[in-house]
Amino acid sequence: MSKSLCIAIALAIGLAASSPSAFAAPCKDAKGKFTKCPAAAPAKPVKCKDAKGKFAKCSTPGAKPIP
Repeated sequence: MSKSLCIAIALAIGLAASSPSAFAAPCKDAKGKFTKCPAAAPAKPVKCKDAKGKFAKCSTPGAKPIP
């Protein structure tokens, strides 16, 4: 019983010691130093075409988004 308790305590200490690196910023520079991650690229605006094939606002009736 005491052997399993020692193993459980050692495992808990090991997980507690390794957890800060799991929350570190994933971005590194060329030298391996942590840096601030760049901002995510903004989402592309959705473009739509009407029934005639011309670009139109997506709110107009009959307009379909193009991929």
